Amino acid sequence: MGQKKLLPEENSPLFESLMNKLCDYPELNPVISRLLFQGENIPYNVDDNAMKDAFMFGFVKVQHSSVQIANRIFGTRLYNKFLLNSREQSGDMFAEGSRQKSQFVMDGYLNVRRILEKFVETFDFLYGDREETFVEDEGRRYFMLFLKPIINGNGNCYVEPETRNRERMDLVIDYSSKQYIYAN
Repeated sequence: MGQKKLLPEENSPLFESLMNKLCDYPELNPVISRLLFQGENIPYNVDDNAMKDAFMFGFVKVQHSSVQIANRIFGTRLYNKFLLNSREQSGDMFAEGSRQKSQFVMDGYLNVRRILEKFVETFDFLYGDREETFVEDEGRRYFMLFLKPIINGNGNCYVEPETRNRERMDLVIDYSSKQYIYAN
């Protein structure tokens, strides 16, 4: 019996079509990026062409008059597109996460406190002398770049736009059938 493939990792006509749409319609990228990395609550505007196209192509759904990524499978595939492209993988933050990953898994569980501590150290070392002010959404993306090689193959991470009681969450990590939540 062959090894099971995970749906987001399959190369299917559906996923190829979605990824091609991001190339053919570059105005979709900022909308998708805002939803993925900022967890932003974006009101649906039928007159906004990027939003209209994102809905028409199936990237997003409209719920309570707001735009959300259509489903978790599309979200995973889109995170992988934005985080695992060759430019991001050749960057310092991804390389450091990859280099340090062996120290974060103990007895099959993530040591999330250690991941956060090492991320802060790494971020400060790599970017601490920048003159720009820190932007939380950019930091979240850097954290996901650091985290991705650590959990790759055994887990997934995503920004959850809202909890059931409408509070905001920063990041959810699914790893080896356990869920870790980083909240504001």
